[in-house]
Amino acid sequence: MSRNVALVLSSGGARGFAHIGAIKVLEDNGYTITSVAGTSMGALVGGIYAAGRLKEFEEWVSELDVMEVLKLTDISISSKGFVKGNRVIEKIREIVHDHNIEELRIPYCAVATDVIRGRERIFTSGSMFNAIRASISIPTFFQPFRMDNDYYVDGGLVNPIPINRVKRIKGDLLAVVNVNADIPHVSIGTADQDENRAKGYLRRIRNINAHADRHIPKNKKDDIGILNLNHRSISIMLNQIASLTLMNNHVDIMVQVSKESYGIFDFYKAAEIIREGEHATALALGVQLP
Repeated sequence: MSRNVALVLSSGGARGFAHIGAIKVLEDNGYTITSVAGTSMGALVGGIYAAGRLKEFEEWVSELDVMEVLKLTDISISSKGFVKGNRVIEKIREIVHDHNIEELRIPYCAVATDVIRGRERIFTSGSMFNAIRASISIPTFFQPFRMDNDYYVDGGLVNPIPINRVKRIKGDLLAVVNVNADIPHVSIGTADQDENRAKGYLRRIRNINAHADRHIPKNKKDDIGILNLNHRSISIMLNQIASLTLMNNHVDIMVQVSKESYGIFDFYKAAEIIREGEHATALALGVQLP
């Protein structure tokens, strides 16, 4: 059986750190990744892998604690979004450095949504970081990425699992990592970080939500919050799109991480989430982790 893999990485917020674990286990078991396509966090991890800097990125995110994540959250109360997103991208750029997509060591594709034209935008050339920034812009939370007078938001709105965008050659296996799987979550026993610091981080996220609510009328009997409502609605939509995508494509290696495992803003739990991806991939391959 071929050991060459065309890899597709889904959207999913912080759960996308599981993609790192998936890549590690695939390679540790003799698979060669020949191309990668990703959406949102899948585009981020996929691009960094294609640039050959995944180890450095993993080392950095695994050491992030709650306070460091907060420092990377450049709040800007704006009608376009509550987080600029520039600070974290610039920090990642320091670690990874920008590359032209066409010069990466394997074919790479990032998917974003062109909100002006209402269509999918495929990035297969130009600045890798422009492609990533466009793809990760969660609507309402992150400000849209503007480039050439166009505005781009999260690619998950149109193609959360971009199977049709990965470059495959004859004999390649198709491997998909879906970190929004509608399956029960079974804990693997990893320990949470200090709960008090975690509560502080989550409190800041709730404060952003509360600020949005003050500017948007709502039914007082229903205090779900505008950002919470927005993300829940988007999640339902992308999960439906993802289900249809998977139903209509034959996947050779299907790695599934439960959507209940971690929240989309749990960026301070990177090490745990990476481990989650390792376990899910080992399960998909039928192998034991060391």
